[in-house]
Amino acid sequence: MTSVPNSQDLGAGMAAFDLSGRTALITGSSRGIGAAIARQLASQGARVVISSRQIEACDAVADDINARHGQGRAIAIAANISHKEDLARLAAETGDRLGDIDILVCNAATNPVYGPMLDITDEQFGKILSNNILSNHWLVQLVAPGMIARRRGSIILISSIGGLTGSTVVGAYNVSKAADLQLARNLALEFGPHNVRVNAIAPGLIRTDFARALWEDPRAQARVAQATALQRIGEAAEIAGAAGYLASDAAAYMTGQTLVIDGGATISGLTP
Repeated sequence: MTSVPNSQDLGAGMAAFDLSGRTALITGSSRGIGAAIARQLASQGARVVISSRQIEACDAVADDINARHGQGRAIAIAANISHKEDLARLAAETGDRLGDIDILVCNAATNPVYGPMLDITDEQFGKILSNNILSNHWLVQLVAPGMIARRRGSIILISSIGGLTGSTVVGAYNVSKAADLQLARNLALEFGPHNVRVNAIAPGLIRTDFARALWEDPRAQARVAQATALQRIGEAAEIAGAAGYLASDAAAYMTGQTLVIDGGATISGLTP
């Protein structure tokens, strides 16, 4: 049976958000939402691992975090989420250099197709499903056993409002993001008895290189203004705070849920 934490153990006020002494692994964290989350968790006291395919880009983010918070707060480890052996090395090296992984943020994803699903190739569809779903499953399999043994951990899957809506241009990507939401629910039930939480974040349209095709065109900007209650696209830092919450004891009773952060796009009934 899961033990119920004493409210005094969770701290009060900002103490509940303190991540001092904890290690966070964030994939796809050399830019965009992943880099913003890494900076947020570091600001809350966590040691963070910056990871993407290019070590130079990872080093730049890690150097910036260390300059702000002191040497040793961030390290860079390159890894390709397409390769299971790369993820195994990533998890093992994190443990060797920073200790047990307390927080896992599965942020890295891919979308090589912008157009109707009718035209997508098997190779393209398979790549989307592998990188956006299977890689998360692999990392969870690598990291969760340690969390279960310690009876503490937070896993955060970065999904998308695409997992909640339809699209004529990023349909396969949306399929993968819907699967991530279900993955969070399933894993939350499996890991809940061990005090390991699993949640998802579903961002709306965020100004990142990844989503450039959806926002750089002036006509797309106008559609966003029409479809979003706040009448603008989001910024990566506006997603990071939610990850900081889910990673911390402030969210100790939250699992299997999805935080939608979209400026009010889904409530409008329209999508950008």
